Amino acid sequence: MGRGQRVGYIRVSSAGQNPARQLDGVEVDRVFTDTVSGKSADRLQLQAMLAYVRDGDTVIVHSMDRLARNLDDLRRLVRELTGRGVAVQFVKEQLTFTAEDSPMATLLLSVLGAFAEFERALIRERQLEGIALAKARGAYTGRKPSLTPGQAEALRARAAAGEPKAGLAREFGISRQTLYSYLSPPVPASL
Repeated sequence: MGRGQRVGYIRVSSAGQNPARQLDGVEVDRVFTDTVSGKSADRLQLQAMLAYVRDGDTVIVHSMDRLARNLDDLRRLVRELTGRGVAVQFVKEQLTFTAEDSPMATLLLSVLGAFAEFERALIRERQLEGIALAKARGAYTGRKPSLTPGQAEALRARAAAGEPKAGLAREFGISRQTLYSYLSPPVPASL
């Protein structure tokens, strides 16, 4: 029997990011790409990749934080894959995990995964601090509303009259989630 397939997994947080950069120069037989936040559990291509790989295959990922949402998720995914005879290779960390891993390899996975999780938390904290400072200077006003006050009032009146919400969302060029936020009562500032 020949070698298994080399299967790439790529996750980018937004459509604007270039997924090709993650496995640039790495030879793979097939690639699965998700365009979702790492926090999202709804990673359809990850699930498709997990269903696709077989004993003897190697899953290749740019870095640990591209595969998993957090340390527990990372350990679970690596354990699940290696338990099925699938090797997991992280390009950035230059590490490959297999079913024959030693306790030291498991420790290394936990330590590096914990550092990646900690780094993401620090980035998020710095981002929130930057937003708070910008708000204090008056430089950060948040996202502009999707609808003008007049459009929002018309939307509420037409929804109250019983018009289908999906049709209203299409007509106003907003998502249904945004439509529902316009229709819900405002939350008091004290909460």
